[in-house]
Amino acid sequence: MPQPNNSHLVRALFRGLLLLALCGAAGAGWAAQVAGTIVQLSGPLLAKKAGGVVRILSMRSEVESGDTLVTEKNTYAMVKFIDNSEITLKPGTTFKVEDFSYDAGKPDADSASFNLVKGGLRSVTGLLGKRNKEKFAMKTPSATIGIRGTTFIADIVEPSEEALASRLAYNLASTAALDQLAAPVRPLMLAQLTLPSPTGARAPGLYVQVLDGLIHVTNPAGTSNFSPGQFGYTPNFRQPPVLLPVNPGIPFTPPPAFNQSTGPSGSGAGTNKSNTIDCEVR
Repeated sequence: MPQPNNSHLVRALFRGLLLLALCGAAGAGWAAQVAGTIVQLSGPLLAKKAGGVVRILSMRSEVESGDTLVTEKNTYAMVKFIDNSEITLKPGTTFKVEDFSYDAGKPDADSASFNLVKGGLRSVTGLLGKRNKEKFAMKTPSATIGIRGTTFIADIVEPSEEALASRLAYNLASTAALDQLAAPVRPLMLAQLTLPSPTGARAPGLYVQVLDGLIHVTNPAGTSNFSPGQFGYTPNFRQPPVLLPVNPGIPFTPPPAFNQSTGPSGSGAGTNKSNTIDCEVR
């Protein structure tokens, strides 16, 4: 009696096992540490993954280490991290959580590395920043911001044709400004040139404002420390950060609800998935 041919069953079983293995590997690769949760939101907010997946976030959506957050032109968004620190993004901001790790019982593993690509934010220090200040770094195109137990605002002004034309017209109308432009740029002159013009335009670069504590702003050209009530500026990584003599007019006006206490955030190990379902776009 001829034996039944089971080769097709073997091949099907092999394909099934291979599919399960691939799904398990993909799931392991997809998993990332939960860094925080969206606790305040006034409009559309996107989270981009390194692999290209885009999520539309809502209240109570989780933010993971590696996410790049993008706010729309009318959106303010507050992220409460698992160490109870808070970062509020202003409209038109691109902000990456490069690496965030916090465990109450493992201070040596602390890491808080962020990248403000464009736009602006307000940062409030949490438990990680209080016990391991040196582990916090906020990168920007012009400098890196470090903390000393701090609440600060950072704002990036990008060059635009309209802003450059307005700034040039304002500078050309002033003999003093012409003299400054003709001379080597010294820190005091640089600070004077960043003062708001009558049109409200600010020179491109990084602006900082310290509300509490201390920050240090560093780039290859130098380092400057700023205290509460002080404002700083640097146009690019080739110019050292300088103290501004007056408020340059940093815009940051989130809805009143953003200034209310959001309550403590859960721990990283025990954070539960929210009931909110995010929309994924591939």
